[in-house]
Amino acid sequence: MAEMSEWLRGRWVALAGRRGGEHVFIRHRGPGRPLRVNGPDDLRKLITRYKGVVRTVYGSVNIYERLERDSDLDDPGNIVATTPSWDIDVVLSEWRYAVEAARTILGALESHGVRRSVYLVWSGEGIHVHVNENAFSEELRQRIHPFNAAYAVVEYVLLETRPRLVELSRKSKGVLKVENIMDVKRVFTAPLSLHREHDLVAVVIPPERLDEFDISWARPETMRHHPYAWRRHLPGEADGLAEEAVKKLGLRYKLWRGLRAKKSVVVAEPGTGQAPREVGEEKPRIGRFETMALLQAARYYVLTGDLDRAKSFGLNRAIFYAWAKYYGPSGRYARVAARRPGESVSGKRFVKVFGEEVPVGPSGYFEMGGREQRPEDFDRQVRSRFEALMPWEQVWRKAVEYVSRFPRSVLRDPQRFYEEVYLPVRDNFVEKVLLGRHERRGFSLLDFLGGKGSGKTGRGEKRG
Repeated sequence: MAEMSEWLRGRWVALAGRRGGEHVFIRHRGPGRPLRVNGPDDLRKLITRYKGVVRTVYGSVNIYERLERDSDLDDPGNIVATTPSWDIDVVLSEWRYAVEAARTILGALESHGVRRSVYLVWSGEGIHVHVNENAFSEELRQRIHPFNAAYAVVEYVLLETRPRLVELSRKSKGVLKVENIMDVKRVFTAPLSLHREHDLVAVVIPPERLDEFDISWARPETMRHHPYAWRRHLPGEADGLAEEAVKKLGLRYKLWRGLRAKKSVVVAEPGTGQAPREVGEEKPRIGRFETMALLQAARYYVLTGDLDRAKSFGLNRAIFYAWAKYYGPSGRYARVAARRPGESVSGKRFVKVFGEEVPVGPSGYFEMGGREQRPEDFDRQVRSRFEALMPWEQVWRKAVEYVSRFPRSVLRDPQRFYEEVYLPVRDNFVEKVLLGRHERRGFSLLDFLGGKGSGKTGRGEKRG
């Protein structure tokens, strides 16, 4: 309790688990009051209050001066420090690839003189590489906002290590994903927390012990944890790297809105949750991938009423169409069975869902790239993005209401769903659906063609 509460102090806390078969994600202690932990007693009371529900505890990348109300989260001046963090994700059986990716990032940090302020946390299905927030001096934080400095460092290191990380991702056959998922309301697993699904502990790994790490360290019965590693730091050690990163990237992140930022580097192969991305262009943080996943999930839920499989289906379809855009014939949308070229069909079970054949994994969830898309994957990759804008319950309700406006004949036809439901809102879903800025009578022809001033959508345009 004492160690976890010490790490959480000043951070916006989140709790995750299950209640009555439903996934639970708690971030408030009351209306408009962010969840916080000031000491062991606070944490003990929270765990007791949600006994039997909560398994996992998270803390935000930002450390705040005060956490009394939601408005404190929207004040950039209230952020006193930010923890630069890299997210490395793999399937559990391939954990060694996460170690290799972490070693690559550590090498880049060391080349910039950042050694003593780095620690790693086993996340359950990967590794989080963190730089202690106090590696940025007070003087630097006066000149560069703490979040801007942290975001720039994460992005810059990923740019430097991209060739090696791409190589590892390909070698892993796409199960390895490394990305910059920093945003102002992002949370990471707290040290000593349990994973949401696996009986594994979030143990802290010192960089100098990484070569010794084995997955047995994270098992409760054989746990090896190094609490000193996340506490040690050298003030100002990361200042030079932050200044270099901000100078070269020129990042100007809108902290209190977070709707647009330089696109983060994603190292991924088909089937890992994101299509490969290029560096240097800007894109809404709620992009086409998240919009497709949400609307496909709402579509499945409206037609079947099964929420968990709806989340699995939504993420699965978003992955498939992202893959099809980048790797399909000329990037064109095609009504074909969702089978990856070269992938053996033997031993795999396919089911026909709304006109498309989709592979199903051993647990009954939909599968892509040899990996099941589980509800918690949807929550991590899609739900968390929307929750940075507004409460998830509101997002989900509006998505279901929007999809429900269309006849079932449209929802059951994949091409009509794409053209009539997804296409009109793919680039402005937040404004048109979540914020309600659309015509009550429905979408006009201009909406369908791209809206006033945006140009018409020709037949040759790539979709996705």
